Amino acid sequence: MSRLFVRFLLAGLACSFGAQAWAQTAAPHVEEATARAAKGHPRVAPAPQQLFGGISLATRSEDARKSVELALDKYENALIEDAVVHARHATEKDPQFALGFAVLAFTTRRSVPDAAALARAKALLPHATPGEQLLVRWMTSVEGSDLLPAITSMNDLLKRYPKDKHVVYLTAEWLYFQQDYERSRKMMEQVLQIDPDFPPALNMLGYSYIEVGDPDPAKAISTLKRYAQLQPGAPNPEDSLGEVSRYTGDDRGSLQHYGAALQIDPFFFTSQLGLGDTLTLMGNYKDARDEYERAVSISETRRDEFHAKFQEALVYFWEGHPSEGHNALAALDDEASKAKESYAQAEIRMGSAMLNADPSAELQQLQALEKWLAHPLPGMSEADQNTTLAGVLREQARIAAGHSHTPDAELAISKLERFASQSRDLIVQEDYDSARGYLLYAQQNLADAADELGADPHSPLALLQLAVTQEKLGNLAAAQATRNRLKYQRAPLVEWYLATHDTAFHSN
Repeated sequence: MSRLFVRFLLAGLACSFGAQAWAQTAAPHVEEATARAAKGHPRVAPAPQQLFGGISLATRSEDARKSVELALDKYENALIEDAVVHARHATEKDPQFALGFAVLAFTTRRSVPDAAALARAKALLPHATPGEQLLVRWMTSVEGSDLLPAITSMNDLLKRYPKDKHVVYLTAEWLYFQQDYERSRKMMEQVLQIDPDFPPALNMLGYSYIEVGDPDPAKAISTLKRYAQLQPGAPNPEDSLGEVSRYTGDDRGSLQHYGAALQIDPFFFTSQLGLGDTLTLMGNYKDARDEYERAVSISETRRDEFHAKFQEALVYFWEGHPSEGHNALAALDDEASKAKESYAQAEIRMGSAMLNADPSAELQQLQALEKWLAHPLPGMSEADQNTTLAGVLREQARIAAGHSHTPDAELAISKLERFASQSRDLIVQEDYDSARGYLLYAQQNLADAADELGADPHSPLALLQLAVTQEKLGNLAAAQATRNRLKYQRAPLVEWYLATHDTAFHSN
């Protein structure tokens, strides 16, 4: 299957760290200017800059280099908006700095993607040093519709700089968001061999230990506590402890950690949102709404604002009032459409479709969403558009297969197969696999269904379907392991709501 091809490209990463590093770019040298000052003294050009002392840069601006380093430091420590500010300063200090624009595009992709910065980074690429080019190519490729260049650039970058903790961390983090948790975990552990006290790696490891095939909640929490000890005055360690505590079922601990983060920084959006999320799962809906409204009030981007409003609208469903919930989502979709917020529109429309109790109506909504996503959308990166569209097609296959609409399921799977081959995106590939799994289950091909569903262990619905399939096969130990993994994905999102409320699963 094409999944094997993509994973083959990534297979050499873990072992590459043990090899000797390729020769680094030569140390910077001082160049003499050909022109001389009036008194005859030679003018000395500024020395080339080096990123974190390891990667030679084309810029001669020390301020530009420092701004990029600050941007990456803020990004690594989950201070995204601060990272964007420093990256923008780098481009202002040197408008010809390829890496400055690449970092600006890379950091804004997590909030409001900057297409102009992305284009400028690509245009300036020929003027960058060889090492800088590797980093720029990788940073710009991760936003593309085809991730093969990102994978190959990542491999080249890691071969040249296997001992650069920032390079290893950034690529490992990308793999994490590609849901390749096991490989990401190994690379984060490699970062700690380079620097045992590198806080960003401890943060991501805390999440990885709960996301891998055999979750270890105790190790996840202890790792995050060490992260908090290293950064006692920062809000993000407490925020991470709040989220992972909720995954483990410790809601009281979750509230305490989120509260601690907000004591440090009262405007830390993810912790404010997290309070609403945890209270929703606790059934404290009134207080959850209050916390979501506070999150809206302190949001710094429209994307964050709409996500908080979306989570607040979902409270109606948790309360058992779906009609009010659909009305709230319809009003929110209208607001997001007027604001031309593509991410919000996609999230709202997908949620509204999945929460529709009528399978035929859901399929119609999903097909309309598919058509909308088929064209470039303002403010949404190609990579994010790909994964969103793949999720829509997978949901089409799930609903169609589960309600005997086999032709619709087969059509969605066929589209996903071509899409996965073109994009080389691991998330798209996993959506294709689980879509096939849903249809195979409906066709009573349980053994093959289990194999395909098992390739997508990051979807609560796919995991629940896998557990049901394994139980029907009589593989009770495997089913118990699957349900154990499922319980650590506990979050007040649409898929978790359906996994815990959809009677269709519990009657299989």
